[in-house]
Amino acid sequence: MTFLYTRTNTWSSAPQPTEETINYWKHISQKKNWRIVQLPNGFLQTEYKSIDSDDWIDVTRRETIDGAEQAIDASIEHYAKKLEFTKGPKVVKTFE
Repeated sequence: MTFLYTRTNTWSSAPQPTEETINYWKHISQKKNWRIVQLPNGFLQTEYKSIDSDDWIDVTRRETIDGAEQAIDASIEHYAKKLEFTKGPKVVKTFE
């Protein structure tokens, strides 16, 4: 007979993000650190500026400027949510 044991993590036992990771999330969640460039094949590429240098890191490719901007907005929203959860678990309901 085989038994499967699962383990769950609570907030305090889960690996916490490092200060370096949090700084990266703060940087990437600001729209001023993003740009859209047009590639030779006509596609548009979204890029964010590196924290350490003046280099730009490519992220996605889209066919339209609206699609590229939506991709940037979705990335910003994603990392903003990650930053929100560094403050601890979010209470959604309490009972009395």
